[in-house]
Amino acid sequence: MRFLTILLAVTAAHAQDAGATRADWAHNGGTPFSWRYSALDQINSSNINRLTPAWLFQTGDYAENLQATPIVVDGVMYLITARARVFALEAATGREIWHYRYPEPAVGGFVGNRGVAVGDGKVFFGTKNNYIVALDQKTGRELWRVNTDDTRQCGCNITAAPLVANGKVIIGGTGGDGAHRGYITAFNSKNGRLAWRWYVIPGPGEKGNETWKGDSWRFGGGSPWLTGSYDAALNLVYWGTGNAAADFYDADRVAPGTDKGKDVNLFTASVVALDADTGKLRWYHQEVPDDIWDYDSSYEVLLVDRVIRGRMRQALVHMNKSGLTSVLDRATGEFLGAFSVPEVRNWITGVTEDGKLVGRNEPELGKTTTICPSAAGAKSWNSMAYSPRTGYLYVPVNEMCNDVTPNNRGPEEGRNYMNAEFPMKLIPERTTHSHVDAWDPVTGKRAWSMPYKYVLLASMLATAGDLVFTGNPEGEFFALDGKSGNKLWSYQTGAGHRGGAVSYAVNGRQYIATTTGWHSSVVGGAVAALFPDQDWRLGSTLVVFALPEGSR
Repeated sequence: MRFLTILLAVTAAHAQDAGATRADWAHNGGTPFSWRYSALDQINSSNINRLTPAWLFQTGDYAENLQATPIVVDGVMYLITARARVFALEAATGREIWHYRYPEPAVGGFVGNRGVAVGDGKVFFGTKNNYIVALDQKTGRELWRVNTDDTRQCGCNITAAPLVANGKVIIGGTGGDGAHRGYITAFNSKNGRLAWRWYVIPGPGEKGNETWKGDSWRFGGGSPWLTGSYDAALNLVYWGTGNAAADFYDADRVAPGTDKGKDVNLFTASVVALDADTGKLRWYHQEVPDDIWDYDSSYEVLLVDRVIRGRMRQALVHMNKSGLTSVLDRATGEFLGAFSVPEVRNWITGVTEDGKLVGRNEPELGKTTTICPSAAGAKSWNSMAYSPRTGYLYVPVNEMCNDVTPNNRGPEEGRNYMNAEFPMKLIPERTTHSHVDAWDPVTGKRAWSMPYKYVLLASMLATAGDLVFTGNPEGEFFALDGKSGNKLWSYQTGAGHRGGAVSYAVNGRQYIATTTGWHSSVVGGAVAALFPDQDWRLGSTLVVFALPEGSR
């Protein structure tokens, strides 16, 4: 028994380092484990009050402000704007090394870009017209550009940061809310040649196609529109997939009498594990069978090793838009537990011990039903963070609802296919409409919560200084104590926060960098309309903080 205790302690200590960043912030989630956690502790609770701006950089692109997470490798920061302008900056000073401007596509639709990826001597990013572009990491010169799909046909684009894994650059795409068939695509990072493509929705003769009524699979949505994670030891890529289309009306895609307890409209609203070499599906867990609430599971996937019920597990933690959080074995897909983070929830009454939804509250054709949380999400696409020091997940949670009125309009290829009016509304008698929470993923218990009066739509950053950083739409960038949730420090950046903060070091000096600028369309615009007395500021400035020289 003593040997087992020592073994678990040693294994747990090793696991504490697996997803931590240090001098670099080399991936969208910090590392391919997606913790958004830095092992740097020069900045901590004892000196946070001395944190001050070290440098600022204005991009000049104010189309939809800064939504991206910066990448830092070997003292150089790489940043992309909403209209795909890419900058390489000296990470210690902000001096511009090079910049690249992608030609403005002649297509409409969403304007936004959530990040680049760096690997194999290149900087990779996706575009509004569905290209993957590779730039020379040192010069910014374009090396290759490949098309993933015809935007005019699919109505989709690429907004997420790519994932670099095992010699490949891997990307999903938008389209979960359109008459389109989602997929994940891998390209050879050296030359852009197609390595593999995995379709979220299986075609005729493929496993899972029988879960779709008739030929509804052709326009079934499911796009994995954010960035996945990678475990090199298992050589598995993990991704969350989007909702089934139509979002709020299922009669055209689900056969009458279908058991909605499991495996409906595969592989939408799921977490999937794919072989990094071939794209072959190894396992899946469908979180929302027959998603009829727009609660897609496209969000980030955190890979953590934790002792669960007396056994060290290679675990995976995943939260979907509803705030329902699944804990799985990432080697096998075995369900280990689930918990839900919003304080107000009426779309289900609970989840069984094996992960099945209980008490489904489904919108009905032609009727208006109030559904909580809203389709904007208990958590939006902004990422949570995980600290191995505290064992907590740090999550920005929003409390809003929708009045959903479904319709039965048929699909038009590449067009919006949500089939409902669903205006958002605030929850009556609440004076706070969001909160930053700390959750223990093993126990499923909330450790602390910090309420906020509006909404929180920026990603979280945790550090070994036991600090948690994020920002709000009023322009405040702030730090909380990771153990207690007490606010320790704040700085008014002059613009709202929608992107992701990072920590890195150059020549032994730790920096905290945050992107600024409120996102004024889609979710950002919709929630802003709920608070008409507020004027959340736009912008496109990177603000970088450090302790004053000589005070460390």
